[in-house]
Amino acid sequence: MIINLTLSIFVNFVPIILAIVLHEIAHGYAAYYCGDNTAQKQGRLSFNPLRHADFFGSLILPLILLLSKTGFVFGWAKPVPINFDNLRHPKRDLFIVASAGIITNMLLALLSSLILLAVSYIPHQLTQSIITLFFTNFAIFNVVLAVFNALPIPPLDGSKIFLGWSDNQHIQKFLHSERQGTLFIILIAFILPMLLRHIGYDFNPFGMYMIKVSKFFISLFL
Repeated sequence: MIINLTLSIFVNFVPIILAIVLHEIAHGYAAYYCGDNTAQKQGRLSFNPLRHADFFGSLILPLILLLSKTGFVFGWAKPVPINFDNLRHPKRDLFIVASAGIITNMLLALLSSLILLAVSYIPHQLTQSIITLFFTNFAIFNVVLAVFNALPIPPLDGSKIFLGWSDNQHIQKFLHSERQGTLFIILIAFILPMLLRHIGYDFNPFGMYMIKVSKFFISLFL
């Protein structure tokens, strides 16, 4: 029983925690190489997941999605602190820093797919099965996390990638509306679909986006 629980945690939760933590570390290192050492000074370039964990985004939400069998699992960590005023080339570096997490997740998914090609050479059947499940989940979680963060809604990376170049004051105000953006994501991802199902409508644009786009990219790797 204990062994089964340990294996379940290892193959299901460790991959998503790794994907989330490496996503945030990528932002921190990108910012560091672009001139901002805020994350380094605050100890956020660490590979210790406890330094990055967000109780709801890193634990509760992935657990809820996993148990509810929604078809996708994602989460988030505490954002790595970045002082964009320290970037040497603000507009270019903002794009680099914002893209770093998504690019890292996609590269990790690619790496997982390459590892899976070599798993068949492992002679021990149980070890082979565990490693296969771990890296399959790791690839899937990295893709889902990248697809989620690509949405152009603050505080997600997509908002800075697609709109960070603009000096328009309304766009800049939109990019800084992180709390409202988080509430909007919760609204369209959970509250709206639940209310619509309650009155007999099965309409979940967020879920459709996450599942269809994620499945497309997953099919490229697995």
